[in-house]
Amino acid sequence: MSVATQDTAIRTGRIARAMIYLVLVLFALFYVLPLYVMAVNSVKPLSEITGGGMMALPEVWTIEPWLKAWSTAQIGVEPTGLRPYFWNSISMVVPAVAISTVLGALNGYVLTKWRFRWDTILFGLMLFACFIPFQIVLIPMAAVLGFLGLAGSTSGLVLVHVVYGIGFSTLYFRNYYAVFPTELVRAAQIDGAGFFQIFWRILLPSSGPISVVCIIWQFTNIWNDFLFGASFASGDGAPMTVALNNLVQSSTGVKEYNVHFAGAILAALPTLLVYIVAGRYFVRGLMAGSVKG
Repeated sequence: MSVATQDTAIRTGRIARAMIYLVLVLFALFYVLPLYVMAVNSVKPLSEITGGGMMALPEVWTIEPWLKAWSTAQIGVEPTGLRPYFWNSISMVVPAVAISTVLGALNGYVLTKWRFRWDTILFGLMLFACFIPFQIVLIPMAAVLGFLGLAGSTSGLVLVHVVYGIGFSTLYFRNYYAVFPTELVRAAQIDGAGFFQIFWRILLPSSGPISVVCIIWQFTNIWNDFLFGASFASGDGAPMTVALNNLVQSSTGVKEYNVHFAGAILAALPTLLVYIVAGRYFVRGLMAGSVKG
């Protein structure tokens, strides 16, 4: 190959690479455009939004919409804000994620290291539960919560999300434990270790990557859920997503878009922080599971 041909090939490669980067940048800008609109308009006075459009930067910066969305916005009847509902979501997400993750790890341990009759069928049924639409379980779940006396409470939402999340968490841990050396488990049994000793001292300490994947997945799904929150909680027990919807719907007359944008960012902030802090561990966990699988 001549020098001129090599130079032409190099230039063509550089142009192609530049075009790919340009397309990726355009897609990235298009993707973050809604976040830009929310962030910019959440620190504007309402007069600037209605008079100057939503794309322009603020002429006057203010945090009043954030304060109003957090503590003084009209939701329903009481002049409260998103703050109490934020803590409702925290008190719902933390136990639901912890319980479903631990139960999923136990299920994965049992389904891979303690084989029994029809274990494959049981796993198939749990896997099938991952694909059941939310709408199908609303009526039977409402009946169960009413029977248990948990209807309209945060505890009821915890139960709902634990039940619905066990299928996913079991799938993650079962696939991760499937290639874990069974010889270690057998050796521990020979040494006299019991069921829970093997789980807590051998399997669980090695489950960091898949635990992070499960926690992030469950946290995101539970925090962002609206259907279960609107169906099984009410009043002061509503989660953040339901309160945000009430905040937007409660505005009468002129819509306070700056308050709505600030409330939307407040509602999305926890999941955003989780991905910023633990996103790289999420990718590592997925890669670890793919390599092990």
